[in-house]
Amino acid sequence: MPGKVVSKEEWLVARKELLAKEKAATRARDELYGALRSDFPMVKLEKEYHFTGPNGQVTLGDIAGGNKQLIVYHFMLSPDDEVGCTGCSFLADNLPSSLGHLNSRDTALVLVSRAPLEKIEKFKTRMGWDFPWYSSFGSDFNYDFHASLDSDVTPPEYNYKPSKRTSKGEAPGLSVFFKEGDDIFHTYSTYERGLDILLGTHTLLDLTPLGRQDENGPVDWKLHDEY
Repeated sequence: MPGKVVSKEEWLVARKELLAKEKAATRARDELYGALRSDFPMVKLEKEYHFTGPNGQVTLGDIAGGNKQLIVYHFMLSPDDEVGCTGCSFLADNLPSSLGHLNSRDTALVLVSRAPLEKIEKFKTRMGWDFPWYSSFGSDFNYDFHASLDSDVTPPEYNYKPSKRTSKGEAPGLSVFFKEGDDIFHTYSTYERGLDILLGTHTLLDLTPLGRQDENGPVDWKLHDEY
């Protein structure tokens, strides 16, 4: 049994102490992301990337549509894979079920993988997802944003340091872009634990006595139709 049983008065003291820490963490997070919004630099993209979607070939600007902002989740599904990464699938299950709220704030959210579109569509149908998902097959996109690692293509780097991985393969990540006219700017990318903020399931479990119950790490994750 987690925790200890105490009186209501003792519980209230502990809860108020925790509340003070929660408020401090909230203020720190507000300050952190406030700085990101206000003065964090961005880089103009000089290369035009091409993707395959349900309606054929598109560019990064096309994917953004009429929105100024574009959030791309680099989903681990390589040309050799038939099934998506369980960790990426868990994260996708935690994405908004409706993108209307993001769209109302001039923001598009899409998934991108290196697998050909037919493999993406097959797995997407199995999982019952309906968010936009594009193939970057044959493009440098995932390599340039360090979500695909292959020393034959580019020096492997992951999470802003040289990667120690010796095998070729995919890695999870998220990149943000800003569109101004015909120009596209890269504003942000995050990897590894930086993606945790997207996991609403973990946030809810963190409020419970048993917590995440993932002592064995990602091996505990399954595709949602395999539980």
